[in-house]
Amino acid sequence: MIRVQFNRELQRLQDEVLLMGSMVRQALADSVAALVARDLEAAKGIIAGDREINRRRYAIEDDCLSLIAMQQPLAGDLRLLAAILEISGELERIGDYAKGISKINLMMGSEPFVKPLIDIPRMCDQVLDVLGRSLDAFVNQDVQAARAIPQEDDILDELYNNVNRHLIDLILKNPTIIDHANYLSWVAHNLERAGDRVTNICERVVYTVTGEFVEFDNQEPYLSGLN
Repeated sequence: MIRVQFNRELQRLQDEVLLMGSMVRQALADSVAALVARDLEAAKGIIAGDREINRRRYAIEDDCLSLIAMQQPLAGDLRLLAAILEISGELERIGDYAKGISKINLMMGSEPFVKPLIDIPRMCDQVLDVLGRSLDAFVNQDVQAARAIPQEDDILDELYNNVNRHLIDLILKNPTIIDHANYLSWVAHNLERAGDRVTNICERVVYTVTGEFVEFDNQEPYLSGLN
């Protein structure tokens, strides 16, 4: 009976992570959409909504710690709870990037863009895609998917580099636009960092299932055999 209750709590916490992930994905999508549309009211709403994402993260953390204290889970379950803690933290940080993009939107005000926004929306679409699939990998304990997703980070890096190259070219032609260009560069930076958080989620999935720490920057496991 105790084990049944424990499993129910584990499932509930995983569902909470998925719900939080859905909220974060929506916030990120909305932040870029508001930027493209120059919708300052929507940006304010995203900033305000970040408080709920933060609240959910800390509620998940409290529930995980309570479950660890009361149930004293074994290695496999403990890794899963650690993953829930870690992934909720990564999601909260991605929510911060959405909030950051919204703050940049407000700082830019009604200024026209110095260049059409082409690669920034593409970056956002890429992040939303890999984030959704990384959360699926977590729920399904899909190590193969968790190992494959970080290999797509090159797509995001190339888009990020494109944004910065174009902005530098514009600054060289017209140095008066440097502040505006910096704003757009920071938007791209937030999206690039969100992609790095997805990689962290994938690393945690691999560890949860296999007990093997892997850093996908170099594809080398540095600690294994912790089953």
